[in-house]
Amino acid sequence: MGNFQEKISFIWDLADLLRGVYKRNEYQKVILPFTVLKRFDCVLSDSKKAVLETYNQYKGQFENMEPILQSVAKDKKGKSIRIYNYSKYDFKSLLEDPEHIEQNLMHYLDCFSKNVQDIFENFHIKTHITRLAKADLLFLLIKKFSESKVDLHPDVVSNHEMGTIFEELIRKFAEQSNEEAGEHFTPRDVVGLMTKLMFVENGENLKKKDIIRTVYDPACGTGGMLTSCKDFVTSMNKDVDVVLFGQEVNEETYAICKADMLMKGEADENIRGPFSTLSKDQFPDNRFDFIISNPPYGRKWEQDEEVVKREAEKGFEGRFGAGLPRINDGQLLFLQHMISKMKVKEKSRIAVITNGSPLFTGDAGQGESDIRKWMIENDYVEAMVALPDQLFFNTGIYTYIWVLTNEKPVERVGKIQLINATSFFKKMRKSLGNKRNYLSDDDINEIVNLYDKFEENKYCKIFDNEEFGYTKVIVERPLQLNYQVSEERLENLYSVKAFVKLAESKHKDPEKRLKEEDEGKKKQEEIITALKTIGDKLYKNWDEFEKKVEEALRGFDLSPNFIKNIIVFNTACLTKV
Repeated sequence: MGNFQEKISFIWDLADLLRGVYKRNEYQKVILPFTVLKRFDCVLSDSKKAVLETYNQYKGQFENMEPILQSVAKDKKGKSIRIYNYSKYDFKSLLEDPEHIEQNLMHYLDCFSKNVQDIFENFHIKTHITRLAKADLLFLLIKKFSESKVDLHPDVVSNHEMGTIFEELIRKFAEQSNEEAGEHFTPRDVVGLMTKLMFVENGENLKKKDIIRTVYDPACGTGGMLTSCKDFVTSMNKDVDVVLFGQEVNEETYAICKADMLMKGEADENIRGPFSTLSKDQFPDNRFDFIISNPPYGRKWEQDEEVVKREAEKGFEGRFGAGLPRINDGQLLFLQHMISKMKVKEKSRIAVITNGSPLFTGDAGQGESDIRKWMIENDYVEAMVALPDQLFFNTGIYTYIWVLTNEKPVERVGKIQLINATSFFKKMRKSLGNKRNYLSDDDINEIVNLYDKFEENKYCKIFDNEEFGYTKVIVERPLQLNYQVSEERLENLYSVKAFVKLAESKHKDPEKRLKEEDEGKKKQEEIITALKTIGDKLYKNWDEFEKKVEEALRGFDLSPNFIKNIIVFNTACLTKV
């Protein structure tokens, strides 16, 4: 593990070379593709000579050399590595001709198999090679990547470890780039819980011999969830053929995911992108056994609007027949999309993570409410798990795991299980961005046991589907309100424009913009911390509660209107109708 962490630290420290030529938020655009390139260079070394000899023997004789070169590109054990490069260059020989390193590296890239060229095109690596060469940094970077500390040969760094290196680098760069809350990466502990919840009902079926199971992630990121699912299934039964499918919209993230799948021997052609799943579904005719995802929170879908609305007009012949949510959040579109990917005559299961918006937004008769109604009436929703806050690297908000299926066990038919797991966590010794809490193995097992037992207790409630239905009735009588500082109501602050703007910056300089955004997010956290000092007492008098809020926020120099909005979003009706 020490050697493994050393490689991560060494690669991360290579960013120091780029200082001055690249801004901090651009470092990943160089380090990530060169890490992938170095890994490929190491993987290719065992059959480099055989591929080069085969290419020289048959070049000019065949228009398509791909099958021939693929057949000789193998690892030490004779297993196909599914990539090749017929250039005479590698990292070592590139350093032997420093004057021509730019053009030689370009030639090296052009000699890769097509699947690898697709990866580097989405990294835009050639643009950065030219930029590095002009700054006299290309030779230095190649030299650094050639040191023994970055030996990424499979004999030294396993496929699993290489995937972890990718994930760690991406997480660190994401923190440096100060990405928005919806663009976070899912921590391994959360992925582990989602995986277990999705597979817990299929334990016996997964122990059969000679079976094939498909797993799909419509917002796959770097592929962490897909990998977790395969690892979990194969740990139960090595004879199961787990086939992974994913789609990703971000170019660099898609490139990393495809590279990772290639190096793990997966079918990289099943990773599609960079396209939006909502408007450019790359698996229109596929249905899957298991679907797992963490789609973006609070992301506007206006870029997909034309296609989504056109498909919604098809009704249930399309993916969005249940209705459309408001334009500023597409999570319920992803939920409908995933349901549309379940098999028709066979059992499928879904595990998806969302924030509170898909649960609570939308009044009766509005798009969000209609979508929820459709899911409940069709008995798709099996369970919902409320998670602790501060689990993610780039956001501290509360999140929820939805478990859905098209074939519930008999005892669960017509029922929805709600699990309150907000207290199941451990504090991290050192925070990672906004991630201050984590789910230990014991926490994960306890949550899964609550789900599996399907019994009511202080953490678990079970309701009939009908209990979630309601009709909006307007009753003309005085409105009774209450005021309280609670975690659920504090989350509403992110709907207050003035509060959200605290963490926004219009500065054109990226460094200054990132600094202002960091300071704004810190102020948001300080305001929430100050409000928590009020306690969770329930107030029924505006003036009394207003006084408490003003006292708590006295040192923040906030406008009266700002404070009024805070009180409004900590308000609820005292009586139910």
